[in-house]
Amino acid sequence: MNTARKIVVEGVEIPESLIAQEAQNHPSLSAADAWAASAKALAIKALLLGRARELGLQPQPQWDEQGREETEEEALVRAVLEAEIEVASPTSAECRRLYDAHPTRFQIPALYEASHILVAPAADDPASVEAARATAEQAIAALAEGRASFAELARSLSDCPSASEGGRLGHLRQGDLMPEVETVLLALPAGTIAPAPVRSRFGWHVLRLERRTTPRRAPFDQVEAQIRLHLESRAWAAAAARYTADLAEQAKLRGVSLTLSPTGEVADRSLSLGDMLADEETLVSAEAWLSLADPALAERTAQAAAKAGLGVQDFVRESMAAFVAEASDERWTQLISAAQDAEDPALAAIAQILRSRLVPQSQTFTLIRRRGA
Repeated sequence: MNTARKIVVEGVEIPESLIAQEAQNHPSLSAADAWAASAKALAIKALLLGRARELGLQPQPQWDEQGREETEEEALVRAVLEAEIEVASPTSAECRRLYDAHPTRFQIPALYEASHILVAPAADDPASVEAARATAEQAIAALAEGRASFAELARSLSDCPSASEGGRLGHLRQGDLMPEVETVLLALPAGTIAPAPVRSRFGWHVLRLERRTTPRRAPFDQVEAQIRLHLESRAWAAAAARYTADLAEQAKLRGVSLTLSPTGEVADRSLSLGDMLADEETLVSAEAWLSLADPALAERTAQAAAKAGLGVQDFVRESMAAFVAEASDERWTQLISAAQDAEDPALAAIAQILRSRLVPQSQTFTLIRRRGA
């Protein structure tokens, strides 16, 4: 007997042990949330891989910007979505509407430009530190008296790579420089030099604030491409969610047509209520089988069929169709559990469907359980 418990999620039959393995890839606030997230992720992957097989797609792994190669499964999932999802590129008018609707969203942050001359001590001793400070003070004096330009002194004195650029540090955001240096720089009026050198772990800095800007809104032309990419990504994500939901609905209508093995491979299910509804032989044998296997259920079925004005076979067909159309993943899981070890899964499934409709249930069933509960 196969005792491995399986559950149904999004129309896919999944071994519980596989969900437990996958849960470590879905950190959540609770074990139940991780369990549910891993079950759904596995189901969606199985649906997409099953669709790739139906389309006859072959994996063509690609490399990302970090030099990582896709797995064959990842390549197939990407291929399915590329083949079946098409999203129109947003127009300039649509991009403009988003831009106008969010006046504070597309901001150019406050920036400042600065230059410095770094005088590093020749050694880590008080005398060397003091000598470096004296050199920095002499540079400030020379600048104040106009005896040299900042760029000239930076090229001749600075121990920073920026010396080759005349000491220019370029455009900076608040937080780009060490706090002790940045605090002094941002307190200066634009175009002025700090009156005293500033000490950091690298040495003594002669500082000049070139200019600073206030935050401002980026022009539409500068951010239109960014907005378009955002809208395309959002539309694609929504289309992918709708697509996978449609795949799940189709799987349910076929009667759980996919299953995952304990190692994650996708296989066809032998139990498909969609096929059983079209199989007259199964429906004909169901009445006789019920009379032998469960006389009480057979009697309930006959009474319910008569009350509905249907023959037993038509009542069974109608019950199965209603189950396929309305059943939750919990009820699918109950059905799979009842049928997986039966000698005839189809007849066992029919019996389970009839019991769920005709026999009052004395206990509830929980689809997503906390592990260890």
